[in-house]
Amino acid sequence: MIYDVRHLTTIDYASKVRLARLNLRLEPAPWPGQILHEFMLSIDPVPFTMEEHPGPWVVNRRRLFFREPISQLSIESHFRVEVIDPASAADLFRHPDHSAPTIAEVRELAARHRDLSPMGPASYLYPSPMAPASVAIGAWGARFFDAGRSVLDAGNALMAAIYNEFTYDGTATTADTPPEEAFSARHGVCQDFAHVMIVAARAHGIPAAYVSGYLRTLPPPGRPKLRGADATHAWAALWCGDDLGWVGFDPTNDTLARTDHIFTAMGRDYADVAPIDGVFHGGSGQTMRVWVDVDPAEV
Repeated sequence: MIYDVRHLTTIDYASKVRLARLNLRLEPAPWPGQILHEFMLSIDPVPFTMEEHPGPWVVNRRRLFFREPISQLSIESHFRVEVIDPASAADLFRHPDHSAPTIAEVRELAARHRDLSPMGPASYLYPSPMAPASVAIGAWGARFFDAGRSVLDAGNALMAAIYNEFTYDGTATTADTPPEEAFSARHGVCQDFAHVMIVAARAHGIPAAYVSGYLRTLPPPGRPKLRGADATHAWAALWCGDDLGWVGFDPTNDTLARTDHIFTAMGRDYADVAPIDGVFHGGSGQTMRVWVDVDPAEV
């Protein structure tokens, strides 16, 4: 599938702000099975400086600096991306236990793995600032992580449990809600569900990462529209050994991440890959609005 994605963010500040610094993570980072054909970025007003940085996770980051006072900011990205559903991913979807290592095998492989790059499992084994360890989540997830169970079967079961036991509620949480709070309430959005899945997997020695991206706007014929469309989306990825690598699990929709999912970035938690964040010097208060369109491209 080839998609055209437009992402417009406008920020209105309560009063003029000075010396604003922002991080943008809007350009999709390189990812297996995905080809970025073009990317365009429009910013109004134009920043004093803009620097590109590749990391430190699987992310493309731009740092903006505004020296002059501003009261409103508009940031629009537009890109065309091709998402390929490789035979291995389709096979996993039909046969989730095919060639998958066990939980015990993945634990051992991850513990002795020497790859310290952003794609390696080491950085995703341990608690992170927005996905801290939780005794409650770990205990709840223990039933999915028997040592002899297939890691893919465990991931599918954990994903399904979150989908079935939690209620999607866009008003229940905010961007900084701790996973344990969303877990206790059994309410939240894609960010919360991804964090809960990550915390549960890490509690049992399975490397787990947070993925940000998009869902296609239009559902396939005869299928219901996926929750989270027309917005940025988030899901979890579990490291399933060297052969399978990272496999995306979307607990918001109880499905593996396939051609409906457009990858933007991967990190330890939301803070590593937030589409936009930053600081400014000035009065408090701002209003942010986001519009996202994900459309199959006409080629």
